[in-house]
Amino acid sequence: MSSESVNSANGSIGLKKNLGLFSAVAMVVGLVVGSGIFVSPVGVLRSSGSIGLSLILWSVGGIASAIGSMSYVELGTCIQTSGGDYSYIGKAFGPVVQFLFVWAFLLIVFPIANAIISLIFANYILVPIYANCPPPADAKTLVAAVVIVLLSAINCFNVTWAARVQNVFLIMKIVALLVISVTGFVWIGQGKTQFWEEPWEGTSHEPVDWARAIYSGVYSYAGWNYLNILTEEVKAPEKTLPRAIWISIPLITVLYVCTNIAFFTVLSKQEMLDADAVAVLFGSKTLGVMSWIIPIFVACSTFGSLNGSIFASSRLYYVAARKGQLPEAISYVNTSWMTPIVSVVFQMIVSLFCLISSDIHELINYATFFETMFIGLTVASLLYMRRKFPNLERPMKVSLFFPIAYLVFCLFLLCMTLYEGAKSSLIGIAICLCGLPVYAVGIAWKNKPAAYFRASRRFYIFLQKLFVCVPEEKASLD
Repeated sequence: MSSESVNSANGSIGLKKNLGLFSAVAMVVGLVVGSGIFVSPVGVLRSSGSIGLSLILWSVGGIASAIGSMSYVELGTCIQTSGGDYSYIGKAFGPVVQFLFVWAFLLIVFPIANAIISLIFANYILVPIYANCPPPADAKTLVAAVVIVLLSAINCFNVTWAARVQNVFLIMKIVALLVISVTGFVWIGQGKTQFWEEPWEGTSHEPVDWARAIYSGVYSYAGWNYLNILTEEVKAPEKTLPRAIWISIPLITVLYVCTNIAFFTVLSKQEMLDADAVAVLFGSKTLGVMSWIIPIFVACSTFGSLNGSIFASSRLYYVAARKGQLPEAISYVNTSWMTPIVSVVFQMIVSLFCLISSDIHELINYATFFETMFIGLTVASLLYMRRKFPNLERPMKVSLFFPIAYLVFCLFLLCMTLYEGAKSSLIGIAICLCGLPVYAVGIAWKNKPAAYFRASRRFYIFLQKLFVCVPEEKASLD
């Protein structure tokens, strides 16, 4: 074992701190900027009713993310362990609520997100190949499966490779959005502003419509909180975490607003609402023979987003297993690559399983609902820990305005979601509550039969041999 693979001076096995400021910013932008910006503008416009209100609500989404991120800055700098929301909820509300969080993300949020992003990647990769017809469903599923396996392999082999993939595709994402934004502003400079003559025409005055529009926009901002999951792999997290969040969220908001301005400049309101792929339609109207680059850019954007999602989700499973809330083997670290290899393979298998789901769009609704609910719960944990742990060292202590304002925002969205789709939301809550008997049997029940422990130990030894991995902090240079 090389000294480079050892995480501390005493030769213990653990995750390496490989993420500097640029890689951290790349991780946040890579997680957030994916498929959402290329599909959500239609949903926001349909619900808001006008391009003027659409732009305001896109800005609201960015401002809300920035307000929410302030709470995560405090939490991430005072609790410097990987796991993000999982660690904060556990410290504030105890192991049962903590387990329900990881249960929901284990079965719903991350696997479905990985599957959907990979399918969108496959669709845009195959569009230029199947120019005269939609890509076959089997071909999309196969390509989606291949890209999940490929990126999982990269995340198994080397954290630095995964970070470099994120950095490279970050640049391509920024280029894609800049091409769209600059093209739109060139059109404005040429006086092609006919679609801006009545920006408020058709504006909805219903709060339910506003909430639905914000919800569509929030989907595009999802992922801004995932950097905290990787705290143990961030160099100088007390400095890097806040800087990365403060750089990435304003950058993303400006890019999103400029991209929407470009869409609204080139495409009429009706063209936007009728488009199956708004970015492809934008490219065909502005780029001519070079319009093929838009599907490629979108595919690259989703590729980077999927890489970041796999990176973050595997670390959540790793931390949950390390704390005894998932099977122990998921926390094993490869002795050569210093990566949580079993965790990465585990999330890959669950994500691949989601590709065969016949009702994946309904599960997306569950995932979005749960993400909003648990982010709100995480922000609430800050308020609770201010009272429960008043002497906890807090390198960054934010004003209570930020967590309270974000909690009001989350409650508004959740109430509107329950009002609009109570049945699907209640089904999602039922799936979450199914974790309670699993917790009772798998964790709370301590006196399991000896045969159970013998079988588990044999299986864990098999995994250690298969993946050349060991429990964290149990190996040394000797």
